[in-house]
Amino acid sequence: MSPQQPLRLHVPEPSARPGHTTDFSYLHVSPAGATRRPPVDTPHFDTADLAYELIRVLDLDGRAVGPWAPEVSTAQLRRGLRAMMKTRAFDARMLIAQRQKKISFYMGCLGEEAIAVAQAQALEPGDMCFPTYRQQGLLLSRDDVSMVELMCQLMSNEGDAMKGRQLPVMYSFKRAGFFSVSGNLATQFIQAVGWAMASAIKGDTRIASGWIGDGATAEADFHTALTFAHVYRAPVILNVVNNQWAISSFQAIAGGESTTFAARGVGCGIASLRVDGNDFLAVLAVSRWAAERARSNLGPTLIEWVTYRAGGHSTSDDPSKYRPADDWQRFPLGDPIERLKAHLIGLGAWSDQEHEQVRLELEAEVAAAQKEAESHGTLLDGHIPSAATIFEDVYAQMPAHLRRQRQELGV
Repeated sequence: MSPQQPLRLHVPEPSARPGHTTDFSYLHVSPAGATRRPPVDTPHFDTADLAYELIRVLDLDGRAVGPWAPEVSTAQLRRGLRAMMKTRAFDARMLIAQRQKKISFYMGCLGEEAIAVAQAQALEPGDMCFPTYRQQGLLLSRDDVSMVELMCQLMSNEGDAMKGRQLPVMYSFKRAGFFSVSGNLATQFIQAVGWAMASAIKGDTRIASGWIGDGATAEADFHTALTFAHVYRAPVILNVVNNQWAISSFQAIAGGESTTFAARGVGCGIASLRVDGNDFLAVLAVSRWAAERARSNLGPTLIEWVTYRAGGHSTSDDPSKYRPADDWQRFPLGDPIERLKAHLIGLGAWSDQEHEQVRLELEAEVAAAQKEAESHGTLLDGHIPSAATIFEDVYAQMPAHLRRQRQELGV
């Protein structure tokens, strides 16, 4: 009998330290067009292999190949490319505004734009999104939400519809089907499942879409949401954005080293897919598949979007402390904007000249919106909602004790 060996605790390590090359072999990238596309009404247990593959449509030459290639017009693709470019321009300008102390805090989605923008095209009016702070593309894709409104919320100024009560980037737009962003991890999933259950109970046709990051899969709310979604066959899309990092913790800390995040849905009886999140066409196709499945009362879908967070976790983060500065340039799935651009050029529906012209137009549009938003005040000049607003929106009719307190405050 061999002597017993001391037990050793396994501690996952980041894929790279600053100054070292990241090994992306753990991603197991499938060739474009190689992954099968099952019928929408396929039983959930017949999607198990898709939780380990990587659904891709765009190949290295920008061509749409394979069974997942969606039917989509060039006009729709052009709108998608513009929305991604607009989102990137918006992010860049708001990051500068934060450094100028005009806003207190910001979180960008550099490198992840395709995930929100493409899914927005697969949803219908009345559907409800329960996003994180990196799905601004859902709003910037729409014509009924102005950048001025978003910027006023970021600046907590007199034009802020939230009256300064929410942290910057935690938007809320009921008319746009954009539920109030929560800073608590994974709450969006149980909220999305509950909303979807209510829609089904009422006999409605609307579906929900919830979003979390890879790190939030380690939260109890994630597992609770999956249980309820499975048991009640909630008409919901459950999106896990695997951008490889949860603040400074590599995705392996949340268990992404030995299996995929999509695989967690398999054990809960949910159709589960793993997708190239930087492939606009793949995101659109899979989002349509999941939306049709939900709307046809065929149950929920869990989707892991494999992407890369190109910037810091937030303006409070310095990613150079824990990863190489050129990681994003070497990420095997590339830049979502450049990939869709190459596809459109291949179709003869875009050009390098038009791309530069659109980029400049969008940057000017963002700059004009910022100028208008700043006319309502910024963090620098103190033009914030009146102190009187802290007494509002609590009761339908303000009770006497709150009226007295407001009078004592002199507002």
